[in-house]
Amino acid sequence: MATVELTLLSASEQSRLIRDRKLSPVELMQSCLARIERWDPLLRAYITVCGDAALDAARVAEREIAAGQWRGPLHGLPFGVKDQLNTKGVLTTLGSKVMATNVPDHDATVIQRLKAAGAILIGKENLHEFGKGGTVDFPYGQPRNPWNPAHNPAGSSSGSGIAVAAGFSSGSLGEDTGGSVRSPAAANGIVGLRPTFGRVSRTGGIMYGWTADTIGPLTRTVEDNALFLQAIAGHDPQDPLSSTRSVPDYAATLKSGARGMIVGVVRELSWPDGANAEVVAAMKEAIRVFESLGATIREVSLARAKYAVPLQLLTSDSDIATMMLRKWLRTHWQELDVGTRTRLAAGCLIPAAIYHRAMRGRALVRREVLDVLDGVDALICPTNLHPPGLIEAGKETVDSEEAMEKKVLLRRISTYPFSMANIPALALPMGFTKSGLPLSLQVAAKPFAEATVFSIAHAYEQSAAWHTRHPNLENLASGAKTS
Repeated sequence: MATVELTLLSASEQSRLIRDRKLSPVELMQSCLARIERWDPLLRAYITVCGDAALDAARVAEREIAAGQWRGPLHGLPFGVKDQLNTKGVLTTLGSKVMATNVPDHDATVIQRLKAAGAILIGKENLHEFGKGGTVDFPYGQPRNPWNPAHNPAGSSSGSGIAVAAGFSSGSLGEDTGGSVRSPAAANGIVGLRPTFGRVSRTGGIMYGWTADTIGPLTRTVEDNALFLQAIAGHDPQDPLSSTRSVPDYAATLKSGARGMIVGVVRELSWPDGANAEVVAAMKEAIRVFESLGATIREVSLARAKYAVPLQLLTSDSDIATMMLRKWLRTHWQELDVGTRTRLAAGCLIPAAIYHRAMRGRALVRREVLDVLDGVDALICPTNLHPPGLIEAGKETVDSEEAMEKKVLLRRISTYPFSMANIPALALPMGFTKSGLPLSLQVAAKPFAEATVFSIAHAYEQSAAWHTRHPNLENLASGAKTS
């Protein structure tokens, strides 16, 4: 099997080959590491690559499987994590110069759980500084989109999206406050889930957005995503905000399909003024696919959705800023990226009265989302209203109300309402622009209804088949467009 074919197989396919002893975990790991060595100097998905340790672990997995000790579908598969999650004995930078020597003495709970399932850590992935977005100059290299390196891979879990799309790993873990898993999934043409708040332990993650941060998987298919969530979900006594609800068997309900489901198309998040025409066309085609699958389509309204963006910025930015004030902002101002320090300094200046009013506003937005979900099985809309933009365009300043609307509100309006409602939301491929850039569909459902999200998204994915298309990295060296 050719290396490119091997590394771009779904995790589920790789797993079946390993289980049946047709593929060695060592061969898969060597193929992924070779691909990283060749292409990551351009794409900059990784801050740290655990090459030797990963190969040693792959040899152990190979021996275990040969001895009949197969642990399950993730055994022997390489995974990466956003460098915001603590890893025992491995550098954890949070994408910041001020953390350049930080080596934790423990693994985050989600990493412990993946290792227990037999998955192998291949590396720590690049991100916006402290995982909060807005980084101007990346100290560990500018992340680039594998479909076209002049374009943005989105953030803040930038490397986690790049790595999966480029075939550097079988799956990744990212962190999502307002869209930091879903946006990179969208920009890189893969699948990314923000789970229900509390579904996945946050212990060992550097979680400054206390009321909003979640950890979620990024994968090449919906089935892969379900496998990774299965491994990391569940109560953790060390995380007081993790749920005690039992974790269902996501794979068992994956193929339930969309027939008989009522799917709500969110008007304000699907075709507001300013939405890209190719995104709108792809969304209309996605609706047609759902109808062909036997779903009932109903247009619904989230009139308060537009307030989710300022409310999230007022509250989460304030949470993050106050936690970082003494430790970083006051003592390491010059070492922080200008985008980070400007955003967090502004967060420090939000008056308590405004913060508390914004928190009440968040409750109203959440209530509206939950009320609408009472009448449908799931909600759909584009993950982003525009295709991935040029990297340089993303570094422009916001200096007018018009720029605020185009660069801040429209870029976030499709993801923030579901973050504010703390419900599961999944991004998956919805097509491509004429120039070959990915477009993305988002599926959301009631709290802890990840199984519903997976079954609806899987039905669409298998019918539309956009997940079978991958970036052609061989063309990147010459600067040619990918296909």
